[in-house]
Amino acid sequence: MTTFNASTSLRISEIFYSLQGESTRVGLPSVFIRLTGCPLRCTYCDTAYAFTGGTTQTLQEIMEETAAYSTPYICVTGGEPLAQKGCITLLQSLCDAGYSVSLETSGALDVSAVDSRVSKILDVKTPASGEMTKNLWSNLSHLNSLDEVKFVLCDEPDYIWAKQILAEHRLNQKCTVLLSPAQGQLEARELAEWILRDKLKVRLQLQLHKLLWGNQQGK
Repeated sequence: MTTFNASTSLRISEIFYSLQGESTRVGLPSVFIRLTGCPLRCTYCDTAYAFTGGTTQTLQEIMEETAAYSTPYICVTGGEPLAQKGCITLLQSLCDAGYSVSLETSGALDVSAVDSRVSKILDVKTPASGEMTKNLWSNLSHLNSLDEVKFVLCDEPDYIWAKQILAEHRLNQKCTVLLSPAQGQLEARELAEWILRDKLKVRLQLQLHKLLWGNQQGK
């Protein structure tokens, strides 16, 4: 069995097994490792419970709990997982153990040290999120074909803004681009019609886990 540095520990909000509800991995049975803490306060946040609390676990304990679910797909999420320094070590350890790893990050913190084997799902914050000024634009230069960029859209001005960013940074040439309607703020059908009208080379993303289980924690 692989051993880990006993001094490496992280604050964990929850570890659970469910279907991946977002990204191009949607529908895959996955283990979710949700880290506690986030420096952002987006208007549509659905995981505010992860801002505080949780339990401190060693890297060894996290790896053992993850292995118990017997799935190759792991998603490290938050909160904002990169707010904890140990996240970089966790990601590397998961990759070394042979898992297919994705990281859900706000895009506000530097991703340059993230293991190249990790699929980064980078959320670009729109004007209506209330956190647009937190976008770390240099992160876009660290994207590759394994990665995905996500825009959570609250209204049509958000959509127009996202189109501009998409074109300005040529995001389609770097990775998959996801457009997602903010729950309760923008109708998915309306967003779908805009995408078709403008012939955008993006993927409409709905949150499968919410369609199946609502806003239930741990799903």
